[in-house]
Amino acid sequence: MWKRVVITLLAIAVLLFSSVPAAAAGTNQMIGINVLLNTGITNAILTDLGMHGTVRDVVYEIRAVTMQVRSGDLAAIQSLPYVMAANPDATRDGAPVDTVAVTNFTNGLSTWDLDAINVTDFGPNNRQVTFDGTGVYVAVLDTGLLDSWRQYFPEQRIATQYAKAFSGGGGDNGNVSEPTNMWEHDQNSHGTHVASTILGYSLGGTPINGVAPKVTIIPVKVLGQNGSGWSSVIARGIVYVTDLKVSGVLGNKSVVINMSLGGPGLDSMEKAAIDYAIANGVIIVAAAGNEGTAGMGYPGAYAPVISVAASGWVEEWTVSGWWTSNVPDPTNPADYYITDFSSRALPGQDLDVAAPGSWVVGPYQVNSGQTSYYYLGGTSMASPHVAGIVALMVQKNPALTAGDAEKILEAAAIYLAPGCRNVNNGIGAIVQYCWGADATGAGLVTADSALKSVPKSKTK
Repeated sequence: MWKRVVITLLAIAVLLFSSVPAAAAGTNQMIGINVLLNTGITNAILTDLGMHGTVRDVVYEIRAVTMQVRSGDLAAIQSLPYVMAANPDATRDGAPVDTVAVTNFTNGLSTWDLDAINVTDFGPNNRQVTFDGTGVYVAVLDTGLLDSWRQYFPEQRIATQYAKAFSGGGGDNGNVSEPTNMWEHDQNSHGTHVASTILGYSLGGTPINGVAPKVTIIPVKVLGQNGSGWSSVIARGIVYVTDLKVSGVLGNKSVVINMSLGGPGLDSMEKAAIDYAIANGVIIVAAAGNEGTAGMGYPGAYAPVISVAASGWVEEWTVSGWWTSNVPDPTNPADYYITDFSSRALPGQDLDVAAPGSWVVGPYQVNSGQTSYYYLGGTSMASPHVAGIVALMVQKNPALTAGDAEKILEAAAIYLAPGCRNVNNGIGAIVQYCWGADATGAGLVTADSALKSVPKSKTK
């Protein structure tokens, strides 16, 4: 669900994760559900499940099926002896909180957010870390890329041969389809903006640095043109990327997944897909959510996932051209704040680190076919900063596991104590942002500190 308030040039869209419990519907209403088995999938089991509804999709790798059933039959399916878990397909959304058009951004190769995480600085030879993501794949599970993606990204940085689109899910009676080439016909822009933080982009011919500018991006469309989707579709995307790694077609290269999306509750099928990915050496980074004190979204709140809160810089909008201003070094926590929309961790939820997620510039089109650039705010924007840093970490040491990467990021993070900051909100007003210990995880992540803590690889 969206709420949008437009004030002059500032458009603020606050995403509210929402879902309708199956119990609220009539017992005869057809719903899409995800079923996780405690044993291997057999024809006999599929036939038996078919007695309770229509089996729509089968994912053998994680012993999961999606079904279309009457809502009143869910309890019976949950009680079957071979069923580990069954639940209504969960809604998932990926969307910015704030947007404002870039009208004049022609100088420089570094932006404030990359300087804030110490990937770049300003001036010539501005790269501050020696790693650039060479040899690493980053799968961006999102809305796909715009038709005009070649105007923003070098073609060789996008793995078109592995790009994929999945659609359908609970909202389409449980069926998950694979529409051909839809990954590069996005009308939403969210996935393109997210990829630009990792990879960098061309701003009207001026190259803008990225966190890991030499990674290879695998675009996987799991959200629809409205930026929303279902956990069953996201699970299929996770399994697809993991199978690419397992099959060896990626040449035994490291694989990181970024998921700038989330929703209420941990879906059983999505959890199984995440567990499958991590068990096979894939590292997953996800947005914490844009729900503020209402708590984190999933899958970000799931402990094995590296979750990211959104931080901002106190000098935002203070002077003309602030977005190309030099963020002071060394990193001082007093220069940063946690945004009000960034989800706080409730009991049982795991928040790991914070990264820039306030007013991050990148490609974002409001008119189809017309290139444009916007500042976006959201934990969706924070997550790719960390996914990019993880790509640098596994470039240095490909043997790092998801658990290793999370521990290093947390240990190297700069503690941001609970407090308040007064910040210009972009339309001339000074706003006070306050947060507690539940909002920051281990603190502010920086690439240089994280990389220093990564042990050198024992292999050449």
